[in-house]
Amino acid sequence: MSIGGGIALFVIGAILAFAVNVDVQWVNLDLIGYILMGAGVLVFLIGIVLVARRRRSDTVTRTTTDGGERVTRRSTSTRDDVEGV
Repeated sequence: MSIGGGIALFVIGAILAFAVNVDVQWVNLDLIGYILMGAGVLVFLIGIVLVARRRRSDTVTRTTTDGGERVTRRSTSTRDDVEGV
């Protein structure tokens, strides 16, 4: 969702900066276009980082018996490329 939102912000900003030739006295549409393009790049990069980061969860189980204590640790990863997909 954030990658698509970043692309949409960039496109809307480029349209305002380069394609719209309307002169409005109280606002500079070129500046707003450049701001939207910058925000779009920032949102796009944040989306890429969030998709690429590795998601991992660790589960630790402690079992106590008469003979001692047993600790079991299980790690799971939800990243698809770990499995080769």
